[in-house]
Amino acid sequence: MPRIKQVKKEESKTILLIESDDFLADIYATKFRQEGFKVKRASDGEQGLKMLTREKPDCLLLDILLPKKDGFLVIKETRANSDFKKMPIIVISNLGQKADIDKALSLGATDYFIKAHFVPSETVLKIKRLFKLK
Repeated sequence: MPRIKQVKKEESKTILLIESDDFLADIYATKFRQEGFKVKRASDGEQGLKMLTREKPDCLLLDILLPKKDGFLVIKETRANSDFKKMPIIVISNLGQKADIDKALSLGATDYFIKAHFVPSETVLKIKRLFKLK
């Protein structure tokens, strides 16, 4: 009887997480890995942009308040690269002012989550829904 290899759809999805808070980044990375995602991490915007072109992730998850280059610049530079025009960019930030949210979305963010309103497992669930994964 032939074996059927079971592969989770999530296993083929790579998330690039750009978060300067190591504790929070560890929590997010752990939650995503538990769901079968591959996670690459950067702790500042500059490093994140370099990793973006090298790693070619399926989704970018980033904070706005980052060292070297903030999240707004990361979104702008990511969208300026034709390779990443359609890649989902999800912002996770404590900046909850309408102006910050509107700015991120106008620069090309796909969605904006306020950290205080979502626990990491809810963020993972939203990303899975984005990719239409169960």
